[in-house]
Formats: sequence, C-alpha cells, structure tokens
Amino acid sequence: MGHPPLEFSDCYLDSPDFRETLKCYEVELDRTSKFLKEVIKDGNSVINSIKAYSLAVQKFSQTLSVFQFDFIGDSLTDDEINIAQSFQEFAGLLQEVEHDRMMLVQNASDLLIKPLEKFRKEQIGATKEKRKKFEKESEKYYSQLDKHLNLSAKKKESQLQEADELVEKERLNFYESSVEYVYQIHQVQDRKKFDVVEPVLAFLHSVLTLNNLTVEMTQDFMPYKQELQLSLQNTRNHYESTCEELEELMKRMKHRSQVCKMQSFLPMEGYLYCQEKWALGMTWVKYYCKYHKDGRLMVMVPCEQKPTVKQGPTQLTLRSCIRRKTESIDKRFCFDVETIERNGPVTFQALSEGDRKLWMEAMDGKEPPFSLLFAVELNEIGFKFVRKCINYVEAKGATQEGVYRTVGSNIQVQKLLNAFFDPSNPGDVDLHSIDWDVKTVTSALKFYLRSLSEPLMTHSLHRDLMCAAKSDNLDSRLSEIHSLVYKLPEKSREMLEMLIKHLVNVCSHSDENLMTPSNMAVIFGPTLMRAKEETVAAMLDIKFQNIVVEILIEEHKKVHKTSSHSFTFINRVSPPPLPESTEATDLFLHTSSDFSGS
Repeated sequence: MGHPPLEFSDCYLDSPDFRETLKCYEVELDRTSKFLKEVIKDGNSVINSIKAYSLAVQKFSQTLSVFQFDFIGDSLTDDEINIAQSFQEFAGLLQEVEHDRMMLVQNASDLLIKPLEKFRKEQIGATKEKRKKFEKESEKYYSQLDKHLNLSAKKKESQLQEADELVEKERLNFYESSVEYVYQIHQVQDRKKFDVVEPVLAFLHSVLTLNNLTVEMTQDFMPYKQELQLSLQNTRNHYESTCEELEELMKRMKHRSQVCKMQSFLPMEGYLYCQEKWALGMTWVKYYCKYHKDGRLMVMVPCEQKPTVKQGPTQLTLRSCIRRKTESIDKRFCFDVETIERNGPVTFQALSEGDRKLWMEAMDGKEPPFSLLFAVELNEIGFKFVRKCINYVEAKGATQEGVYRTVGSNIQVQKLLNAFFDPSNPGDVDLHSIDWDVKTVTSALKFYLRSLSEPLMTHSLHRDLMCAAKSDNLDSRLSEIHSLVYKLPEKSREMLEMLIKHLVNVCSHSDENLMTPSNMAVIFGPTLMRAKEETVAAMLDIKFQNIVVEILIEEHKKVHKTSSHSFTFINRVSPPPLPESTEATDLFLHTSSDFSGS
C-alpha cells in the first residue's frame, strides 16, 4: 500500500496526522536521493573501470533490484506496474550478460549520469528548498501566534487590530509555503517514475545494442524495451494531464477567497487552548480538537506532552456552548462549553474571532453557508452545438496534426460560445459561414462539455468507473465499463455515443494527426469525467479516467453497438509497438511535447 495523498486542504488544518504523513514523504525523499547517489556512483564505476566491469555491473544490478517505487493512491495502471517492475527486469538482464564484459559507449555519461544528477539537483533540490521555506514559515507563524494569543484584551482596539492583521499575514504565508511544499512533493513522486527510469533505460540500451558479443540478447530484450517505452510515454501523458489539473487546483487553493471557502466546508477540527486549573494556579494547554456533530463529541489530543509522560486523547460530550464575554477574561476568542463528564464549564481559546465563530456554529448545529454557481445544461441546444462542432471538425480538421490537443484563442472561443448560446436566438450559428479556426471549434466543444453542471459520465457512476478501470483483468474492465455506460441517463448516453463515434473517426487518421486513442484519452478523460470534490486524490485518478475513455474509443463497437444483456467477449487487440526507428520515435515524442494542454 502506498502513502496516502497529501491534500491541499490538510495544509490549512496542519494537524498532527498531516505532519506525520509529511514525515513519511520526507523519509521517502531522502531514500530516493540516496538511491540516486548510489546509481550515479555505480554508473560511473561501470563507465570508468573496464577491468572491474563485471563487478561493477553486478553491484549496479543489485542496487536496481532492491529499489521499489512507492506510489500515491490505492491502485496502479498497467503502465505504472510495468514501470515499477522495470528495475527488476533490468537487474535480471544484467546478470545474464555479466560474463560478456561489454564495452560502454563514450556518451554513456550523457545518457545516465547527467540526467540523474539534473533530476536530483533540480527536482529533489527544489523540494528541499520548499521544505526549508515551509519549516521557516511554520516556526514564524506559530511563534507569532503564541505571542498573539497572550495579548491582553484590555489593550487598545487599534493595537489588537494591528496584531490580528500581523498574525493573519503570517498564517497566509505559512499556508502558502505549505501548499507549495505539498505540490512539490507530489511533483517529485510522479516525475521520478519516468525521469529516473528513462536515463537508466537509455544507458542499458547503449550497453546492450553497441556490443557485438550481446547482439542476440539485445534482440530478445527489444520487445520488452518497446513495451516499456510505450508505458513510459503513456505514464508521461497521464502525468502531464494530471499535472495541469493539479496545478490549477493548487493555484485556486492558494487564493485568499479559497481560504474563506475552506472554513465553510472543512470538518470542525483544529487547535484550541484549554484553560486548566491546578492546585498552584491556572494554565492554558494546547490541544488538537475534533468535534463530531452527530454524537456532540469533542476529542482533544494534547500537543505539548513531556517525553517521560504520554497522555492519551480526552473525550467530552457537549451539553451546550456559550460565548465568553471579553470583559470576563483576560484572553481573546474564548468560549465555554458545558459537558456531561465535568461539573463546571470548560473554557477554550480559539485562534481568531473567525475561528471561534466556526466552532460556535458547529456546536450549535448550524450548517455552513454555501452558494450555487450557474452551469451549462445538457439540453437540445447543447446537442445541436456538439453536432455542429463534430461535423465541422470532421469536414475540416480530422487530419490536422494535434487536433483537440492544440488550444484556440480564449477570445475567439468565447465569441463562438456567446454567439451560439445567445438567449435571444440560441443555436442560430452556421460555423461554415465564418470559417472558424479548427482549434477554436475544438476548444469550444471541450469547454462546453467541461462546463456541464453534471459531467457527461455523471458523478454517481464515477467511483464505479474508477474501480472498473483499476481492474487487473482486461476483459473485466471492458465488461464493467460496458455495463456502466448503459446505466447513464439517456441524454448522457446519447451524447457520449455521438462524441465517442466522432473521436473514433478522428483517431482513424492518427498516422497524419498523431492522435492515437491513448493521446485522445488524455484530453477527454478530465473532460468527460470528474469527481464531485476536487482533491489531490481525485487528481491522481485522472490517469484512470483516461483509461476509461481510451477503452471507449478502442472498443466503441463493443460498448455502443452491443446491448448490455448480450455482451460477449472478444480478445482485445494488443497496442501496436513503438516504431523501432530511433528517429521516428524521437520525432513523435518531440511533436507530442510541443502540443498545448487541453
């Protein structure tokens, strides 16, 4: 089981559990850094020591065999499983060819050492810098908060307001550094799947193909190499698709308005200071508290324990909650709660006035406010719009390189949408009359589908579709997805069939437009499917959304032209291998990387 995803919302709460999970990622980061040092060291040994070549290769293969990739989430795609097992495959191959004592090519250092050093310096180094910033801002914020909470309520209002603004500024700085640190950690975790494996694969390729004594073994390795190259390219495509969505989520989570929004939907938990009376006086003790509305139960976990004494969580059952008047206590943001377990009231201090309000509302059983946003509907005008876009693309852009991947001008896209969905005369637009750019039409089509209040493949079926995509059995995947498609509402299924049929037609020209079903799925996975809540875990499932759409395209005839009761299995066709020509492969990768995200 991999590490649980680090949610951006957890950065706001900064709970002990969040800190503990963060430590697990930091340990893994250090382990990866040490592993890369070892690979670089052993690679140089192989390159520079011909006499000790056999011994160096054995050590190198052992290093590869013991390393295993950690992953985020609860499942791996077939490509990720292939990548995760790749080092073991490499190690086994090296053991077979050890006796041949191959000569390394002169540019082995450029193939292996430099990319790994670059990854370690740029990616892991950047993560360590984010970590330093996060720890610095954390220390500044909690130090400022302690000073802030000890201010007397009898100070001048202007002084108190200035103190409030100062602590809020430090809080936002800490929160921003925390979000950036979590984002960078996820980046490194995902990038190392291909940024570390690809240089090793390139190095091994040079070892195996440029030595006359190992030609036979090299030929045996080629099918696996091609399969791994395809897995690496698919994983990179999934990463780019996920990264774009994840970056947008990070930007939204950093916005000040999102901080206020999170306060309204996050579970009621956070830090509180509790007033505790002792024989020799009174003190304030810091707790991390969770309030369960159903049972009116408050769970308090002490945060400042002595090394010699470990205190477990305290549970209190609430009877009532009363705001503490400022003049009655020399502390700000206080409130009292009556509990079943204690005779007298328990006094708590919140972190701010807004925080106290949230605790008060939760304990009074009030729901947090929320607002509904306008969204596009799946209606007759929408069907008309999609049909016209499809007809236009098939007439003018089906063979255009990068169709659906290249993005149109925002101004032109909005102009087209405003003209078509004009309330005074909706749908009265002839796309051929103005000769729109194909990328404007494709971008408008994607924008319409993404703006639906309910995604085309519905929130209610999202979890089932994800489970189907994660199935180990390929026939079961197809069968389950086929069954789920027929559970869609009639309009959604009709729109989906029309769209998938169009994508099949476009992908049939992949020799010209370079849009294979896999590449098309990267674009339309997040367009046709999305989780109800935008979380890091949901973003990491985008690769499985892509798999669902890829299956819908590749198996269109089976899914849409076979009823859900008369479905029969037909052996799936294996994906074609990558071109053996290095020039052709490089051209494809170079061209694909130049396309803008959808």
